[in-house]
Amino acid sequence: MDPTLFLVTSTLVIVTLILFITKKCSNLLSLPPGKYGWPIYGETHEYISRPEKFMRERMTKYSSKIFKTSVLGEKVAILCGPSGHKFLFSNDGKLFEFWMPPSLALALSVRDIDNNSWSSKLVQEQLHKFLKLESMQHLVAIMDSKAAHLFDTFWAPYEQVKVQPLAKDFTFTLTCCLFINYSSQEQVKEVAKPFFELHEDTMSKSVSLPFYSAKKRQEAVKNKIISIIKERQIEVKNREKEDDDGLFHDLLTRVLKASHESGMIIDHKVIAGKINSLLFASFYTISTAVTFIVYYLADHPHVYDKVLQEHLEIARSKKAGELLNWKDIQKMKYSWNVACETMRLRPPALGSFREVLADFTYAGFRVPKGWKVAWNAYSSHKDPEYFPNPEEFEPSRFEGNNNPIPPYAFVPFGGGPLMCGGKEYARIEILVFLHSLVTRFKFWKVNPLEEIIYTPIATPVEGLPIRLEKIK
Repeated sequence: MDPTLFLVTSTLVIVTLILFITKKCSNLLSLPPGKYGWPIYGETHEYISRPEKFMRERMTKYSSKIFKTSVLGEKVAILCGPSGHKFLFSNDGKLFEFWMPPSLALALSVRDIDNNSWSSKLVQEQLHKFLKLESMQHLVAIMDSKAAHLFDTFWAPYEQVKVQPLAKDFTFTLTCCLFINYSSQEQVKEVAKPFFELHEDTMSKSVSLPFYSAKKRQEAVKNKIISIIKERQIEVKNREKEDDDGLFHDLLTRVLKASHESGMIIDHKVIAGKINSLLFASFYTISTAVTFIVYYLADHPHVYDKVLQEHLEIARSKKAGELLNWKDIQKMKYSWNVACETMRLRPPALGSFREVLADFTYAGFRVPKGWKVAWNAYSSHKDPEYFPNPEEFEPSRFEGNNNPIPPYAFVPFGGGPLMCGGKEYARIEILVFLHSLVTRFKFWKVNPLEEIIYTPIATPVEGLPIRLEKIK
């Protein structure tokens, strides 16, 4: 036999054997420890309604690195702790792709969105510009002005209020203003009614709202947003000759302006789907965060006093009627520590799912293609290895002086390529809310023992009623 042919043939045989043996050995590896729970429904209820307990018990019983379960009819491997988070985030787009429950995907109009379409790419391009640091700085004064109006209108006239519904109104109003330029309360209510009917039901019913009901409500939200798009297109066309470079543009106007200038026709359904998803993403997480900031400040007067002093110093440095600016936000360091500690104890987003694109091994266990993987903030946020005295509310732990928090241990915004792009937006809105709150009121819980439930979002069962006392 020709020596070259023999060498090539031998090499191919050896490589084939190695691949065969490797695959065989991989298949012999065990699946992660755990259980699937009930048929079809699995452990969905436990995972959604008691997430902290769910994670703690299974990490103790099965493995602190990885365990299996079944959620919403899917076999899921949950990767735990900073190492698990790092592995998952680092392999987004390689081993994993983003996945969400079908009913939630329907509610968020994901099925209407072709991410490769020109319309979808246009929204992503304009969103990226909108969320750039330079653009974010211009939003501070707009948020502050809006916040002052909302607090003076819906908080100041009362001695007692419920924080959670007001936090939702606050964040949704700012979101409508900045994303679709709906500023008046009448305009916001037009969008809020179908939006809340869809998403409140979808979230509260364990993301399993019946298909017909979800589809009908999703159509109502989509049609409302499409009507806004069509109205705004006419406005953009009528103002094409005006010099408005110095004006603030909401996200939707930016998209439609770019489309008009390019001469390309946009797909209304795709744009509406994207806007719906963005309204949802920016609304629930921020409203939950600010609700629980109030919750913990009411429990810790000494922390409230430090936050108040920080904001009074900023207020005293400004002229009467002067709005907050970017430099003021940068001075709110302790306030952001308070927000971070709140998000550690009550993560606004518990985690998310991915679909497995190819078999992989992790921590000595095999996870097959087609399974789902998930990360959950509670796998590290309450771990005493990373957060000493994890049940204590200690904002100073985020100062990072003596015991810096390890990478991937604190993940309120996720990580990797799919990390929340609105992190800075959320930070500004949270801090603006806090400034308006503490410079106006002292407050106390009406029911210090109010129960917290998960729906799956952390929710005070009574809406967190507080008593207000105006600061003179």
